[in-house]
Amino acid sequence: MVEPFLSNFKHLNFRLMKINLKRISLLLVPALMMLASCKKFLDVNQNPNQATDKNIPYRTLFTGALESAAEQQAGGPTFLMHWMGYWASPGDYAIDQSETTYNVPNSFTNGVWTSTYDLLFDLYQTKTKALAEKDSVTAGCAMILSVRYFQDLVDIFGNVPYSQCFNSYRTPQPVYDKAEDIYKDLSKVLDTAVKYLKANMNESQTAAFNKSDIATGGNLAKWNKLANTYRLRLCIRQSEVAGFNPAPEIAKVKANGGVLLAGESFSVNPGYTDADNKQSPFYGNFAYTPLGTGASATVRANNYMADILFNSSDSRWLYYYRPISGNIVGCTYGLANGNPTGASSSIVGTGTARSATQNAWIYPSFESMFLRAEAIARGWYVDNLTNAKTAYEQAVTENYVWLNVTDAQEDAAWYLDGSQNPDGAEIADFSNAGNTAASRAKFIAFQKYIALNSIDVFEAWFDLNRLHMMPDNGYISVNPARVSNTLPVRLVYPDIERRTNAANVSAQGNINIFNTKLFWQP
Repeated sequence: MVEPFLSNFKHLNFRLMKINLKRISLLLVPALMMLASCKKFLDVNQNPNQATDKNIPYRTLFTGALESAAEQQAGGPTFLMHWMGYWASPGDYAIDQSETTYNVPNSFTNGVWTSTYDLLFDLYQTKTKALAEKDSVTAGCAMILSVRYFQDLVDIFGNVPYSQCFNSYRTPQPVYDKAEDIYKDLSKVLDTAVKYLKANMNESQTAAFNKSDIATGGNLAKWNKLANTYRLRLCIRQSEVAGFNPAPEIAKVKANGGVLLAGESFSVNPGYTDADNKQSPFYGNFAYTPLGTGASATVRANNYMADILFNSSDSRWLYYYRPISGNIVGCTYGLANGNPTGASSSIVGTGTARSATQNAWIYPSFESMFLRAEAIARGWYVDNLTNAKTAYEQAVTENYVWLNVTDAQEDAAWYLDGSQNPDGAEIADFSNAGNTAASRAKFIAFQKYIALNSIDVFEAWFDLNRLHMMPDNGYISVNPARVSNTLPVRLVYPDIERRTNAANVSAQGNINIFNTKLFWQP
């Protein structure tokens, strides 16, 4: 093994509000090309090309890595939030030509690349140091988390440094492992990690681990479920690969207790407060500063997603976006002239940005449940539930609950029932999902896309590249200078890597971000 590693009256009112809704298209500002600036609560990240300070205890590294993983989710990246139709920018600034035309430079991905490898380096050091101290439990948890972020790198870039990426002294220019090989090895990493979690700990070891684990407080059953969820995520991504057989991996998921379900979100909270550099990251990045001023001038509601919510009478519009005088004021991505300023447009809603002290998500429960629903629709039974409609409706309902929607169960049931909500029947009532595994998978994936608004934008993009589940291309930039009418299927290798590892980058050949597909893309 290569191991680096929402009463009927209420809904009538909602529909009337939708009919009378004032829609304003806003001008796009230059989008952030990197991850949003994160205000770190804990900071133990090190340069991947330098040795970690030997004085940093591995448990401190572990705690810091957990918070960094939450920062990774809360950071965006903003450009992909724009690309996927979740957000756009107001008319205070000129539009960014590179981002809105999809003609991106090599520097475009520096932030994504470095922040992900930074996190993975901390997890690698946590594993290495923990094993040296005979603490396989902490090592196993670090390995589980690393699987997700190595998968993300593969799904973004394709072949990447893996087997040699942290041996900087022996291999300062690490080779690029094949994407397929990394996927195969990540499954083996999960096998080992799950075994490591079974190790016995004495009372002091247990207390120390529980304290360092700001995600679960030492709940190893939940860590096992996270491992299962990541294993299913690997399988789902390969669903369109000819000849792929998920059965052995699905059997492991089922035998090990299944995936994260309702109320089992994987999140952290090291003690967030409403103070500088101490706020919960998503709130601090996109909602308000401790002084009560807007945290971001460039993140506003995108008309594409706002229209989807309005046109289907979906009460989640009040939770994804903050209304202005009772209306959601959205932006059209790539529009260059004649739109209101940022102060007149809707920012992030209370479903994702509730307070400065909220938990920071790493993997929300509903996202795992959408994976489960698609798996069941495909006949991959990850637990004892075999009804795809039930699994799908549970996932949508959990998203309402997760967003803290008032009367979440009632609202979700109304939304999902086409006889009650004809506006949303086409996209929400499972009776319209078709009878094939493929049509049901796409139906589920589109609802997953709606649910992931601002929460896991990479996953939404990966699903788009895998299933092409969007009903139209209204999320595409309206900039007339755009070089493509479709989104890139992958991103360019960053110039920081080209400068330091040029030969191995060049060995990947000529890559076109619009048509050089990854191994799992149909």
